Amino acid sequence: MTKMAMTTTAPAKRYSNSTYRTIGRLRTFGLYVGVAAVLAYMLFPYYWAIVSSTKSGQALYQFSLLPSLDFSNYWHLFQNPVFMGALVNSSLVAFASTMISLVIGILAAYALGRLHFAPGRIILIAVLMISIFPQVVVLSGMFEVIGWLGLYNRPSALIVSYLILTLPFTTWILTSFIRDLPTELEEAALIDGCSRLRVLTHVLLPLMGPAIASTGLLSFILAWNEFLFALTFILTDENRTVPVAIGLLTGSSRYEYPFGQIMAASVTVTLPLLVLVLIFQRKIVAGLTSGAVKG
Repeated sequence: MTKMAMTTTAPAKRYSNSTYRTIGRLRTFGLYVGVAAVLAYMLFPYYWAIVSSTKSGQALYQFSLLPSLDFSNYWHLFQNPVFMGALVNSSLVAFASTMISLVIGILAAYALGRLHFAPGRIILIAVLMISIFPQVVVLSGMFEVIGWLGLYNRPSALIVSYLILTLPFTTWILTSFIRDLPTELEEAALIDGCSRLRVLTHVLLPLMGPAIASTGLLSFILAWNEFLFALTFILTDENRTVPVAIGLLTGSSRYEYPFGQIMAASVTVTLPLLVLVLIFQRKIVAGLTSGAVKG
């Protein structure tokens, strides 16, 4: 007769209430330290740009975390007609490319998200593949297209070329959003005699506010910060956009690097984007997370 070995499990170690409270405080402290470290890592470059933009001359080479009250860099920057013209050009190009991509993207998203046809999935995969292509891959082809259209050295060349960046992203996000909208609303409108276009404009479009706001703002930021196409397709100063204008800033002599003015220009062109993000932050979050949870 064999004896079976009995295994005993050690009782779980219990701590006192004060020890549990101490562990909870340490976890909370560690969480706050981690959040503070992430915020410092993200915000310090922008803060350092603000500090550097208020310095000039030898003060740029002196380490100080506090900004000075010297705003001469901003004064010289706003007196530069090339930079001010670049602000206008960037605003017009980014706004126009965003509006065009939203209009085309909404129509394409409705077709891909609601109209079931055989090549729909293949088209959606192709749109996703195009959105991940590096700009250098399509640069030579876009150069030929811009030359064939006769748009070289014109702001309209940037509007056309930026669509290859903003349109796939806009179509992909809006397609995911439209697929999550209830089909009962569309079916009821079709039974009442509405056409597909009227269903899109009068039924679905009012519900797409968060998605349109998020994709529109992100497309605007993408077009606002684009550098390679703007450098390639634009030659003259009066047609340049902000990123290229900042890169071509010069000092009072050929041996001077205008670091202070470059930092002032970076702060100037970034501040409007921060304001827009703060204004539409709730719609951005709602639009980007609309299809994340099912049920």
